[in-house]
Amino acid sequence: MLNIDSIENGIVIDHITAGRGMRVYELLELDKLDTCVAIIKNAKSNKFGRKDIIKIEGVLNIDLDVLGFIDNNATVCTILNGRLVEKKKPTLPEKLVNIVSCKNPRCITSIEDVDQVFYLCDEKAHRYRCKYCEQEYKK
Repeated sequence: MLNIDSIENGIVIDHITAGRGMRVYELLELDKLDTCVAIIKNAKSNKFGRKDIIKIEGVLNIDLDVLGFIDNNATVCTILNGRLVEKKKPTLPEKLVNIVSCKNPRCITSIEDVDQVFYLCDEKAHRYRCKYCEQEYKK
């Protein structure tokens, strides 16, 4: 069995849907951090069967909108002095800014240097639409 040490100060993103851990890593830009980051893929979970986990040493905040967009089933645990001090559950954000790009070649975002803005249009189906052209974002 693989053993990953606990962290003293930082964040643990737990209950990430199995297979989505690397996407979380990319969109949160964790590769740009100058700190220890552990990604655990396909860990056993009593609740979900399998899950991914990310442990980030020394970082105490992350973009919950990005995490909520990728996987709103995840939990964010803040660890201080080896103890859990806060547990958050991200929600689907109403608005995404520069997280995903519009694929419509006729959209203003493909020719102008403007923010990529999407609004939540269907919470149950996790669907977003471009602010400028109404193109639906497809994962």
